[in-house]
Amino acid sequence: MPLSAPLLAAAPLVVGLMTPALVGAAAEQQHPQHQQPARPPAVHAARTAARPEVVEHEAARGSAEQRRVLDYWTPARMASALPISMLGIATRDGGLLSGLAGKAGLASAPGLSGATGKPAARRHQRAVPHASTSGANWPTSGAVARTTGRVFLTLAGVDFVCSASTVKSANRDVVVTAGHCVKDGTGEWADNWTFVPGYREGGTRPYGQYAARRMFVAGQWSRSGDDSHDVGMVALTTWQSKHVEDVAGAQEIAFDAKRGTQTYAFGYPADPPYDGERLIYCAGRPREDPYNQTHDQGLACDMTAGSSGGPWFTGFDPARGEGKIVSLSSFKYSNDQGTMYGPVFGDTAKTLFATAEHA
Repeated sequence: MPLSAPLLAAAPLVVGLMTPALVGAAAEQQHPQHQQPARPPAVHAARTAARPEVVEHEAARGSAEQRRVLDYWTPARMASALPISMLGIATRDGGLLSGLAGKAGLASAPGLSGATGKPAARRHQRAVPHASTSGANWPTSGAVARTTGRVFLTLAGVDFVCSASTVKSANRDVVVTAGHCVKDGTGEWADNWTFVPGYREGGTRPYGQYAARRMFVAGQWSRSGDDSHDVGMVALTTWQSKHVEDVAGAQEIAFDAKRGTQTYAFGYPADPPYDGERLIYCAGRPREDPYNQTHDQGLACDMTAGSSGGPWFTGFDPARGEGKIVSLSSFKYSNDQGTMYGPVFGDTAKTLFATAEHA
């Protein structure tokens, strides 16, 4: 791995897993191999009795703006949207994604090609879902193949991709994704935000296409890009006058779930060896953050850029494709590309969801 330092800070998965050279908001420092990655001090551990802060943004306003967003995403634009790992080359100053161009190893680090033409890796393909895999094509259908989808968005004038899932909600319009797929930490909000549930190869949209009307992130994410709160909730517009939950279905969401239990993670990774065209899953038992820098859990998973925001389930029934969403794909440490980390849904996620489902 051609990096200037053997160990860099954790890299957020903004619209996709950022690569080892892209170190996000944390200051880039050089560390001996045995030391922990540099990250902000113990802001992750801060807890208060007050209701968690919600920061919101009004997205597509009115039918004309909603139609503009939906029309923006032509099949050609969807096909050319990049994993977020290329964002550092294009962005302005400010936010997690600035100041990345010119970093040592950027041009030659793996996963920065942005290529979407390579076929998804099939070496893990199995006929039925297994309880342990670090990355495989989802071999069956079930609810998860409808409720998980791709997110298309624009940041700093460049088009990118993420993953997300519908959630059972009062307004039948809510999806959950990573905070960095909605807002660039302390930086700008995403534009042209669109969700395609059950996305299929070739840009097929079997359950419609939905623009964002309101977006929600935690105060900790908006103020400091705190990885322990890298959660976004989005209230969608309808499609042909139908709510997304009524068309594609929705999954249960759970908060303060038991840690370390059997977990299934889903997403649409778009950097090689994947191409963003197929639903991929990882399965196993997550472990605590070994660096004690976040409250997140890590799951053995080789999904790449594009999988950001994809749902993590416990109590998952592979035959039915149903479970309870308790986390999502957020970041990887640059010295461990085989482990995906996700925030554990607690009070912050619960408050975001309660706000979004009544938006």
